Amino acid sequence: MPTLLLSKPGAWLPIITVACMLLSGVGASAQEEDEEQYKAEIPDVSIYKAMLDANEKSGWIQFRNYDGRQLIYFTALQTMHCRLSEIRYSINSDALDQRFPLAKCDPQLPFNLPSDDTADYIYISLKAGEAETVAVQAVWDDGSGSQIVVYKPCEGTGDATCAAIKTIKKSKKQTAEPSPSSAAR
Repeated sequence: MPTLLLSKPGAWLPIITVACMLLSGVGASAQEEDEEQYKAEIPDVSIYKAMLDANEKSGWIQFRNYDGRQLIYFTALQTMHCRLSEIRYSINSDALDQRFPLAKCDPQLPFNLPSDDTADYIYISLKAGEAETVAVQAVWDDGSGSQIVVYKPCEGTGDATCAAIKTIKKSKKQTAEPSPSSAAR
């Protein structure tokens, strides 16, 4: 049986030094991997779809009578803007011929509403009583569309902000882009 001749004092020192150097190199690269810079990521689309489903009955949009105008709020949908490619809607039909603008996504604040003093990302303003119904469809960033929900103003709520479901329709094929003349601003 071969014998190691490392019985002299200090004979282990070079081996221990090499072993420590090798282990410290492995540890350093493992530590560097563990310390990778965190990058904010947008939550999975399933979370957004669950939010959409949860908000369906209370309204993806809301109606409000204010200062002689009818305001249609898209706030609930705008909180999902990071996973939406568009919000389709139509007033008094189910044509879905208009698009509501989406705010730019900030992955660090994916559910926040945009800070916009103009309210362009929050609501549209119509003549009082103009919208008897608003049909809405959310289109996800993968191109799939939600069902189409047609909302109507709540009855007997005065100036309260609310919406009631009139009908729910299955998703239909995506329509062409709206013409510039169909913008509702």
